Amino acid sequence: MKNITYAASGVDRDGHSVITQSLRSRLTMKDPRILNKVGAFASLFEARFPGIVDPVLVLKAEEPGSKQLLAKQFNKIDNIGFDMINHLINDIIVMGAKPLAVLDVIIVGKLIKADIDKIITAINQACVNQDCSLVGGEISEQPGVLPEGVFVLSSSVVGVVSRRKIIDGSRVKKGNKVIALASNGLHTNGYSLVRRLIADKPSILKAKVDKKSFIDAVLCPHTAYYPYLKDILNSPKVHGLAHITGDGITGNLERILPAGLSALVHLDKVDVLPVFKVIRNVGKVPEDDMINNLNMGVGMTMVTNPGDESRMLHYLESRGIHAYSIGEIVEDKDNTVKYSGKLKW
Repeated sequence: MKNITYAASGVDRDGHSVITQSLRSRLTMKDPRILNKVGAFASLFEARFPGIVDPVLVLKAEEPGSKQLLAKQFNKIDNIGFDMINHLINDIIVMGAKPLAVLDVIIVGKLIKADIDKIITAINQACVNQDCSLVGGEISEQPGVLPEGVFVLSSSVVGVVSRRKIIDGSRVKKGNKVIALASNGLHTNGYSLVRRLIADKPSILKAKVDKKSFIDAVLCPHTAYYPYLKDILNSPKVHGLAHITGDGITGNLERILPAGLSALVHLDKVDVLPVFKVIRNVGKVPEDDMINNLNMGVGMTMVTNPGDESRMLHYLESRGIHAYSIGEIVEDKDNTVKYSGKLKW
């Protein structure tokens, strides 16, 4: 009778050990608060936050959604690590937090070292770019749960903010202005729609978005906003920040609106990116459906005083991110986002 081994059942423990050993030499862990290295049962991070009075931890978990499937299909899996981390950290900086440490999870049907190396290298570099550290995580090979060649990613982050400097929308007032910070594409939302379009209308793959192919445009990594915002997160001029992900401007900007206030967004001021125009034209996607589900070119919104708006716009543009005014905060019992005008296609 043939012996049945763990390897024969589809789990490559030797390959897992090789990857772990490689990670120990490649991961960037320069923060002295990291007290152990890759391979420990859990990660140790010293609770010391220089310059932060009355610290509050800010926690978030994230995954890059079905964009992972397209990234694998079109051989751009290194991009997906940046997508996941940039999205993750965007979600905590809108609370005013400085990112500290990230843990990742990679679940695969079959361990393919080249794929794992690309993904972890990207995740690590994304963390370095955002002034934080990838301190550990989990690589799990699950034959029978996932097919060979399929992977599922997730990650979590811990950040810190001084209690009195938390950005939660409580400073948002009637008459405040709403500023848009440009996205570079779909970011990490809308990919079920894109995959359906590719399946039903494969001609879309031949479309050009500016000078890029359609697939290059939709797989462009999610914009990281921390480099543009980190020096002003503690500013009292920043009354609110909203990361525009799934549910579009409406579902995200309304999260930071105090009771009795709504945001009035002027659609004719939104700089609609070319990739959304291609999606609309090829897929005949209704405009309302796109507004309610996609960022349309607005990756983040900022709320500030009218008197600070022009200086804030100048500051953001000087840092390298396109920023422009799209609306204002109005008194309104509906406590939501309302629109005026029409998008300029």
